[in-house]
Amino acid sequence: MMTHLSRLIDDAPGPIYAKVKQAITQQIHSGEWQPDQRVPSESEMVKALNVSRMTVNRALRELTDEGILIRQQGVGTFVARKKAHSALFEVHNIADEIAGRGHQHKAKLIEIVKAKASMEEAVNLGVRTNHPIFRAIILHCDNDTPIQIEYRVVNAELAPDYDRQEFQHNEAYHYLNQAAPMTAGEHLVEAIIATPEECALLQIDQSEPCLQIKRRTWSHDQLVTNARLLSPGSRFQLFGHFEQ
Repeated sequence: MMTHLSRLIDDAPGPIYAKVKQAITQQIHSGEWQPDQRVPSESEMVKALNVSRMTVNRALRELTDEGILIRQQGVGTFVARKKAHSALFEVHNIADEIAGRGHQHKAKLIEIVKAKASMEEAVNLGVRTNHPIFRAIILHCDNDTPIQIEYRVVNAELAPDYDRQEFQHNEAYHYLNQAAPMTAGEHLVEAIIATPEECALLQIDQSEPCLQIKRRTWSHDQLVTNARLLSPGSRFQLFGHFEQ
């Protein structure tokens, strides 16, 4: 492992810390170092590469900031898993996005209830207080890794059978599109810290920042759903492309 890394550094141009970064990145992109694999320690790199600890520390720190590595205090440094990403300017089915990466989507229905809209829910759905709604909490996984908690409020008059759908295989998403076809949507994106309960569901440390998407969707002039989607920052990213 270290011999190959040393050769890559010898061949690379630029400052020494940049050479170390480039060599580590090449090891990852070539598949020599796999996601979740522990990389050599700072001490091991310093000794094998004959460079200063400051040089190695800077290279590892910058690769961690860029999301290529994950450093766990007292445990070591590991190759980060490739982040899932979602389109920023479109509303996509998360199951399709996961399948598009060659992975298996799994969903667990945590809770679903039919209720009367609170004042906040009524405002967000553009209905009166006490209007019939569904509240659902769904945990989405990429293979067996939790990737998103979905909190969804649905206008029950527009989708009366929402609570009868099979959530594990994402039938609820297709039912909504049939009952009230989406014609418009909006996103609000924020960085937040999840609650301890959410961290437990997502299997993340309580200090890890999360990406929160607040999403509303319309069918013509009627609001159908208001959702809050919460994902670990280390496993998820947004992507957008635009032209003018």
